[in-house]
Order: sequence, then structure tokens, then C-alpha cells
Amino acid sequence: MGKLYIGRMRRPFMPGQCEICRQWTSAALCTDCMARFGAPRPRCRRCALPLGLAAAACGECLRQPPPFEAAVCAVDYGFPWDRVIADFKFHGRSELAGVLAGPLLDALAVAALPRVAAVLPVPLAPPRLAERGYNQAWELARRLAAALGLPAHGDLLQRTLDTAHQAGLPRTERQRNLAGAFMVDPRRRNALQGRALALVDDVMTTGATLREAAAQLLRAGAASVQVWVVARTPTPGD
Repeated sequence: MGKLYIGRMRRPFMPGQCEICRQWTSAALCTDCMARFGAPRPRCRRCALPLGLAAAACGECLRQPPPFEAAVCAVDYGFPWDRVIADFKFHGRSELAGVLAGPLLDALAVAALPRVAAVLPVPLAPPRLAERGYNQAWELARRLAAALGLPAHGDLLQRTLDTAHQAGLPRTERQRNLAGAFMVDPRRRNALQGRALALVDDVMTTGATLREAAAQLLRAGAASVQVWVVARTPTPGD
């Protein structure tokens, strides 16, 4: 397969305030803030955790590889990205999807992974979607797909269980909490048979949600799954 992701989103931007420092700028994220808070760093190619030195994979992924073949993230989840993502996810600012997709496209260009056939969001259960009004993962996925000339499928993978909030749960309980939470629409299985897919979300914490969703896509016939996230939660003490 050829390599992908050589460009980024190009769109007119009227002068306004940087989403991080609130200084006037010609971009949604100013150059100074991106240099200070969004500089690339060595990461595990399988799970995107920060590494102290350049290596293909972290020790955990060498011992127990995740079902997805690679993971790409733009930034670490923490100040100031936690505030921007919270505004995007919980405070009705769906327009921030375009702002956050830009750094992720840059990270994809650096990662140079094999090209995928389609982009999918991690789905929300219907009650959560009704409460929020939109799926933040879909807002990201459709913008990334458009920028890369790829199809996006928002309804191929479905969330069948409205599981309890994952925050605060240890990894083993998160995985148990998600058992049976995802399914592929049986009428759409032909759309993923033998295809390489990208699965998009805003944040990866332990990776339990993305592991379960990727495993379900593989069981339904996908050839491989990549994970694309805006932010990755570092391990404690990193």
C-alpha cells in the first residue's frame, strides 16, 4: 500500500482569537501555542503513549498488542487541550472539530501509515447522543475524511449499550464495562469486508473503548484497524 496523509485542512480563516491563549491570530491555534503545547514527541506506534526515546512500541504493547495495528494522536491530554476538548465535547462547540482536526492531520502526515479505505467514528449510544446533540467523534471523522479524500461512515459501527461512564474506572473494569457494547450493522457488513479502516475518537485514556470497537470491526470482517485520536492520556508520572 502507498503512504497517506501528506496534507492538512486548508480553509479560509478570518482573524480571531487563538483557542488556547486568546491572542489575536490568523489561525484558530496560534504558532506559539502549537510550538509550546503541541510539539511532536516520540510515541508508541501501537498505542500512542509517549516514550522516553524513539522506539517502535512500548513494553505493554510488546507483551499484549492491542487489536488495532497502529495509533496516532496529535497531543497529550492535559493543559491546555483538556479545556479545548471539554468545550468541544460537552459545551456545544462542535465547530472546534475543525480546529482539533488540523493537528491530528499533521500527526498523520508524520506517521505515514498505510492508506485506509474508510474512516469511522467511535459511536455514541442513542441516549448519550440525544443528550449531547452530536457525536464529537463523528464531527472529527467526517472532517478528517474530507481533508484526506476518504469516505466516512457514521452508522456502520453502532453502540448498542449505554454503558456507565468510564472515567475513574481501572482498565480491567473499563474493558468489562464495554463487553458487547458495539456491533456492526448486519446490513452493512459488506462495506468493511477485507478493508483497512480508521477509527476516530477525541481522547484515548486506557484504550479500552477503542480496543473493543476495533475488535468488533475485525470480527465483522475488516482487514485492519488504525486508531486516530486528538489526544492521548499519558501514564501517571509521565
